[in-house]
Amino acid sequence: MALQDESSPLLGDAAGRDGNMMETIEQHRRRWWSIRVMYLTMFLSSISFSIVITSIWPYLQKIDQTADASFLGWIIASYSLGQMVASPLFGLWSNYRPRREPLLASISLSVAASCLYSYVHVPASHNKYYMLLARTLLGIGAGNVAVVRSYVAGATSLSERTSAMANVSAFQALGFILGPAFQACFTLIGEKGVTLAVVNLQLNMYTAPALLGVLLGILNIILIVAKYREYRVDELGRLYKSINVQDEDSDDLVQDAQGSIDQVAVVATNILFFVILFAFAIFETIAAPLTMDMYAWTRTQAVFYNGIILAAVGVESVMVFLAVKILSKKVGERPVLLGGLLIVFVGFFILLPWGKQLPKIQWADLKNSSVPKPLHTIYDPDLQVTTTKLPSNHTVEPTGCPVEQSWCLYTPVIYLAQYLTADILVGLGYPLGHVMSYTLYSKILGPKPQGVYMGWLTASGSGARTLGPVFVSQIYTHLGPRWAFGLICGIILLATALLGAVYKRLIPFSVRYGLIE
Repeated sequence: MALQDESSPLLGDAAGRDGNMMETIEQHRRRWWSIRVMYLTMFLSSISFSIVITSIWPYLQKIDQTADASFLGWIIASYSLGQMVASPLFGLWSNYRPRREPLLASISLSVAASCLYSYVHVPASHNKYYMLLARTLLGIGAGNVAVVRSYVAGATSLSERTSAMANVSAFQALGFILGPAFQACFTLIGEKGVTLAVVNLQLNMYTAPALLGVLLGILNIILIVAKYREYRVDELGRLYKSINVQDEDSDDLVQDAQGSIDQVAVVATNILFFVILFAFAIFETIAAPLTMDMYAWTRTQAVFYNGIILAAVGVESVMVFLAVKILSKKVGERPVLLGGLLIVFVGFFILLPWGKQLPKIQWADLKNSSVPKPLHTIYDPDLQVTTTKLPSNHTVEPTGCPVEQSWCLYTPVIYLAQYLTADILVGLGYPLGHVMSYTLYSKILGPKPQGVYMGWLTASGSGARTLGPVFVSQIYTHLGPRWAFGLICGIILLATALLGAVYKRLIPFSVRYGLIE
């Protein structure tokens, strides 16, 4: 009974222990404790990204008036760019050295980056570039996702892997839930907050989430030192003796399986993973600007409401991750991946503007209380003070769709019902495609060391998170939502066609070589 309990990981993992598994009860228990620490590491990595995602835009506007929506795209993308560069390097590091080393190094860097983010309001100028640096360093630290995935893939048998990979995604989704939810709670502190003169820190709704990230990172370091051990098993669950495993329990004796990896399947899966994360990155990035433009929400309202919405999407995603274990066993992993892509397509298609109602134009609020000025100068910080001629203590925040975005004058509003429906569909399709793509990927690689390959997969996802925000911020700002969402629909359709072309090649390594039926 003790063995059965230890083989039941968090969120209901099936043990799947094979009769040929050569491990003791203690080894089995410690292997799953290490896997659970990796679940937590993935959770904290996603929190570090999502806990400020809904407040970056209003915070950026507050600390640096020269920042525009285009620069927001670079701020969001910098995290993923750093992760894209670092992931293969951390993966390579983990192939030849104990994984504890890249894990501790990356988490320590994330802690330092979160501290920097908390102080980006302090310098007298160029604040937006300090924020860019902080998010880039945080992204480099998040390159440990490749190490997490490669460890979980290498430490589970084929029968355990789908469930374990679903758990990795579930904990990642929990991070996305709690991140925006924490940010929504921190809005109670307000934009002003309190000033801690001793450490020259302004504690407010923008800096408090980053400081929470610091505390969680320190907790993660403690758990890795205390509980994490190196294990690797083959597709049947027998222990390997690996260079990663520097543990007295690792003297078992399975050799690497012979055979080459299907590189076509590897490349295709990387592309599919890229498209899935590209679509979700666009969804995340556009939430605050879109709702502020379409519904005339203030900065605080955009942070609070989108925090609640993204938290609800995260709850939905966790439920999907739990269900996908059962669903994939009944219909197979490839049909689930296909279904996820199609659902995301429908979600973005629904976001296309229609109807006759136009959004509220932002300049109209200023026009009645100011000396008329050319429209293109309204957003100059100095001219705003001159044209409004309001008392110095005036704090009214202009809302609506900025007239500088010319499409605001002729593009119909995206109704709130459209936006919420799209949220629901993306929250359903994204987790299906996400977990199935990298579960299939890990099975295609088989028993080979997966650090570098998982690094490339993470890099492709990071590339999507890099290009997605830049793509949507540029297209959305200059051409509007019709072009932005129409193009992403076309990209998803192309990815679906690719999946159909390689469908028969997306099979496990052991099945391909007849080692397992």
